[in-house]
Order: sequence, then C-alpha cells, then structure tokens
Amino acid sequence: MTGGTDGHAEDHGRVYQSRGDQHITEHHHYRSEGVEHGGPDSVRRPAVGRCPVALRDRGEVMERLRQSVAAERGGRVYVLYGMGGSGKTAVACALFEEVTGDQGRVGLWVNAADRASLRAGMLAVAADRGAADGELLAARNGLRPAADLVWRYLDRSAEPWLLVLDNTDEPEILRDGNWLRTSPRGTVLVTTRRAAARWWPGAELQHIGVLPREDAALVLRDLAPHSGTPEQAARVADRLGRLPLALTLAGGFLSHQVIDPWTMDAYGDQLDGDEGVRLIDRGAEALSQADPRHLVGLTWQLTLDAFEERGLPEAAALLRLLARFAAEPLPLAVLNHAGIGAVLPRARTETALRALLDQSLSELVDAAGTRCVQSHGILLDSVSAATAADLVPALDTTAVRLLDAAVPVAPDAGPHDPRLRLLVPHALAVLRHIGGSSAAEALAVATRLAVALHRTGDYLSAWETARIAADLGQRLLGADHRMVLAARSRAGRALFRLGRYAEAEAALRAVRDIQERLFGADDPDTADSGYGLQLVLANLGRREESVALLRDTVVRRRSALRARPRAPADPAGPRRAAGDASRRRRGHGGRRRAAGAAVRVRAVPRCRPHRDPGRPAQPRVGAVPPGPLRGGGPWDPAGRRSVCAALRARVPRRARRPATPLPDPGRPRAPGGGDRRDDRCRRAAGTRPGSRAPLHGREPAPAGRLPGRAIAAVVLATGRGRSHGRCARVYGRWSRGVRM
Repeated sequence: MTGGTDGHAEDHGRVYQSRGDQHITEHHHYRSEGVEHGGPDSVRRPAVGRCPVALRDRGEVMERLRQSVAAERGGRVYVLYGMGGSGKTAVACALFEEVTGDQGRVGLWVNAADRASLRAGMLAVAADRGAADGELLAARNGLRPAADLVWRYLDRSAEPWLLVLDNTDEPEILRDGNWLRTSPRGTVLVTTRRAAARWWPGAELQHIGVLPREDAALVLRDLAPHSGTPEQAARVADRLGRLPLALTLAGGFLSHQVIDPWTMDAYGDQLDGDEGVRLIDRGAEALSQADPRHLVGLTWQLTLDAFEERGLPEAAALLRLLARFAAEPLPLAVLNHAGIGAVLPRARTETALRALLDQSLSELVDAAGTRCVQSHGILLDSVSAATAADLVPALDTTAVRLLDAAVPVAPDAGPHDPRLRLLVPHALAVLRHIGGSSAAEALAVATRLAVALHRTGDYLSAWETARIAADLGQRLLGADHRMVLAARSRAGRALFRLGRYAEAEAALRAVRDIQERLFGADDPDTADSGYGLQLVLANLGRREESVALLRDTVVRRRSALRARPRAPADPAGPRRAAGDASRRRRGHGGRRRAAGAAVRVRAVPRCRPHRDPGRPAQPRVGAVPPGPLRGGGPWDPAGRRSVCAALRARVPRRARRPATPLPDPGRPRAPGGGDRRDDRCRRAAGTRPGSRAPLHGREPAPAGRLPGRAIAAVVLATGRGRSHGRCARVYGRWSRGVRM
C-alpha cells in the first residue's frame, strides 16, 4: 500500500492502516446492556435472605442431621423432599447456621434451580476451595470438565464442609453433568420437590410435611403475637393447611398492619372468600420477597410450567381436576373411569398421577382400607384460582360424572360402608365450586350419597350431607328447586332415624307442603315426603293421623305408577322363559343348578291375637340368618338345606305346619281367588285364605311402626321338575320388610 490514507470511524468502528501484507483477526463479543455474567455474590451464606427465627416441629430431622455432621462421617448425601412451601429450605438454612457457627465447618450454599445457576455456583465453590483462575476459565469455556474440577478441590479441602444444593427441582441436571457426588471431607444436603427414589441413589431421603396444629399456631404467634389468642391462631393455622410458607406470609401480614390492625378471627373470615390466595400473598409485601417461590399463588406454577416443558400437559390437567375436589383422601377408583376422558386421556391418567407424586404435589394415603390420593388445600385453592375460565365447565362436568359413577345408582340397605364417607367432602366441595347447568346434577349426586349413607345405618353422616348439600344447592338453584326440596326431605328422614322427631316432623311437613303446592299431590317426591312424615307421626303416638297419611301415600303412589308409561315388551321374553324352564327340568348329574333354585319371600303384617291370659305365650323365633332372606348377599344353592334346618330349629315343633310350598305361577288357581295350597300357606302365615287381611280382624300395623311384627312365608323350590319346601313362621321386626 503506497501513499497516505485518511480514515474516519464512528461509534465502535475501527480504522486499520498498515504497510505491506497484514493478517488481522478480530473477535467480537455481544451482550445485553445491564446483564453481568459471573457466579453468585457469595457461596458462604444462604441465598434465602433471613433464616427463620424459630424452627417448629423439625427437631427429629435436625437431630439426625446434627449427629451426621458432628461425627464427621463424610460421604453422605441427605435429601429433604416435600411440596413447595413445606419448609425444606428453612431446615437447610437452620442446619447451615449451626454447623458454620458452632462447629466451625465451612458452609457452601448453591442454588440449583436451573443449569446456569448450578454451574456458576459450583464453579464458585471450586474457587473458594482454591482453584486457580486459569482452571476456572478453562472450565467455563468447556476446555475441561467443570464437575471434575469442583469435586477435585472439594476432596482436597483442608477443612470439613457442608454443601447445600437448594431448590433442586430438576434432578436431571445433576445426573447429566454428574454434579452430585460424595466426598470423605464433607456432607451434601439437597432440597427438592422430587420424591422419587430413582433420582437419589444411595441418598437418605427425609420427607418434610406440614406442621402439627400446636406448632403451626406457634409460628403465627411468633410473627404476630398480639393479633389473637392461641386458639384463634390454631383455627387460622387449620384454614391455612398448616403449611409453613402460608403461615409465614399470614404472620407477616398481620404483624405489619398499622392503621387498622387485623385480628386472627378477621383474617380467617377473609380466607373463606374468593380472594383467599391473594390475601395470603399480601404478606410477601411486608417481607420484601420477590422470588415466586415465596408466594403461595406462584410457587406451584413453576411446577406446572415444568410439566408443559417436559411434554406432560396431562399432569397439569389432572391437578386442575383434583382442585375441583376437597383436600381430603380421594379414592383412586374415582379417577379410574371413562368419564375422565373429557379432561385428559384415560390411558394417560396413570402417567399424570405419577408425575404429581414425583413433584410432591400429591401423596398416596390409605383411608378406610382404600388407596387414595390427597393434595394440600392451599395448593388446590391456588390452582383453582389460576384455572382459566374456559376450562372450568369441562372440569366441573367431569368431576360430577366421576362422583356419579362412584355413588351406588340404587342404594340398598346393607352393612356400614366407611368408603362412602370418603366421598362426602368431595361431593360437597364440587357443589361449592360448581356453577351453571351442572349444579342440579351435582346436587342429585350428593342427595343419592346421603340416601346410601342412610341405608347403611350412618344416619348422622346422612343428615349432615343432605343438610349441607341442600344449603349449597339453594344458593345455586333457589329454595323451590325440586332437587333442593328432595335433599331437605332426605335430611328430615335422617333426623327421624336420629330420634329427633319434632325437628323431623317440622322439616318433612314444610317440604311436603311446598312439594304439593308446586308439583301436585300425586308427584313421587310429594309421596316420598309423605311416607317419611307418617313414620314420624307413628313414633310420636299419633296413630290415626299416621295411618290416614300412609293410606293417602299409597293411593298417590299407585296413581303415579299407573300414569307412568310402560316399557316396551321384550319379544324374546317368552322364548327366554321357556328356555330357562327347559334347563331347570333337565338338570345335570343329579345336582341342582343355581339357576333352578328360587326363593320367594312374602311378608305380611300380623297383629297379635286376643288370647286367654292363662294360655302360655307362643315363644318368639330368632332372626333369619344372613343371606338372601335378609338382603345380605346372593342366594347360595348349596346352602339351602342348611337354611331350612336353621329355620326348623328356630320354630317350635308345635308351631310347624305341613311342608307345603307356595303355588307355582303357571299352575291353574282354584275358583275363589286362590289355590288350596296357597290358602294353607296363608293360614300358616296368619292371614285369611285368598286375601292379605289378618285373621283376627285387626288392622295391620303401619309400615314403619317398630313394635310391629312380620311373618315371612319362606319357600325353597328346587329345579328338577318337583318341589320340596317347608312353610315356617318366622318372626322379625316389621321394619326389616320396609326399605327406608
């Protein structure tokens, strides 16, 4: 290049001037303004701000960790896992302060929430333990393995250390970079929401859950000592689910109210509103916490976002569905139904549930001998509040369908079933959340659940379920809605069984009057309330009124049945009946088949006859053994002879009648309305031939009158072309013959 050259450059431009051949290499590095690269400001202090003043109900965990650190047993990894906000970081912080202050150990704190934070923090640990700048630069530029460099200097440390890996909610980054190792010179403590043991091979896992009631109340009293009594603090703690993060936020809010200080009772009342989660998060303003992990409404959103990133949207959908239920154990069988397909594919339910369990968002519990899934109440409230409005109708409809499939379609009398009680809080929670057209369906499910509880003898649960469901349904549907009145009628029936006759009469009479005014006297719901009312009147001693109401109820029900359209006849019915009869006649190998055995039970009321005082009283007969005679299970053909023997043993010999079975349906009947064998059975049962009227001229006792008696004419008919049986008089309470 010859001659002079002038150059001009602006901003960051450069002008190069030279003579001869030159080779210029220039490197440009671009970064955003205001962003500084490098490691954390310190690894010698916890990156959580202020540690808790007092750590409640963590003494057992802390003692175990203290012993491990004090004994200088290196090569151990401890994992503290639990749901977000349960206080894992608080436990780690308290241990960090103790070992660095009292024991003189070196404490190293690394935030492992993401890859960048973990890498920068671990390289800062290596620098703290003596790594040279050149080694660190080579590791940052990828010229040497960063994890090997860090653990090399940790193994050579002259001082024992405690390394805390906080917020390790993505253990994949530890596994991929081989960052988690053991060393004889120190102890590693990990905090995470991931509970699966496969992520932590060789580590000792410790679950961190919610606090007990007393300790949770003490947390509130520690932060806001002048806001209420210990009992008030305990009630607020229960409403907050005893979650340490929620307790800390609530205490911070109460302690910083200056102009108009809140009491704990006022705070608890506000939590029951729609803005409960936002009210809790207002405590973070006083604590100056900007991290989403320190907010109840956002701490779990991080996990939901992670589900979306990992291709598991079904897990987030399942959590939104669980948010429609209560924070109580939910039987897993409820989720195993085709109705869940409106929210997520049924085949993916198992995968979604495992993801929730892995993230400590839910846990498996055993309740009443049933495997259940349970989530925290504050978690469900925050998820429900953050659910998009366009997703709510599908979630509500699916929740109702799942409960509808879990409740018996036609509840029948039977033994007490504690599994039914597990569904009660969920049916009521769905009613609290639901709105729109699904409210009536949800109320119908809750009412049917109350009927099922009633017929298994759990009258108190039946009353509470029906009463609360009626109140919630009235708020949604109005006081005169058919389903609301049906629920109140069921509550009145439960009050009758609890012996609260006056309250039952008032409730049933009020419901019946409204039903008769709105739907008419012949309506089935009106007749059902009338039937329940006559039971109450009979037990109050108002016999004439009870009998009159019972007769009127029977007339109304007959009228309703006549008005109901009949189902179309089955054209294959006669052929099917003929085939069944043919199979019964054939038999196999002399053994009577189960299809050939039939049991017919006829129960008629019998009043006590007027007898001579000198005549000895007829001995009472014991109850029928469990089986089809009392609705206790399917009929066992192999046991029919033992049942006959049991009946004969319970009936005195002088009270037995000739072994005459009831007439066959296809046999021609004698003139006068009955067969002679039928009449003989009726005489044995205490009724006039050809009728159901009692022999002694007295009116039968009303169907619910407990002092009444029943006579069951039991006939066992085999299926080999001939009939064998015995007709015995069996005494029992009349109420056994009535389905309540």
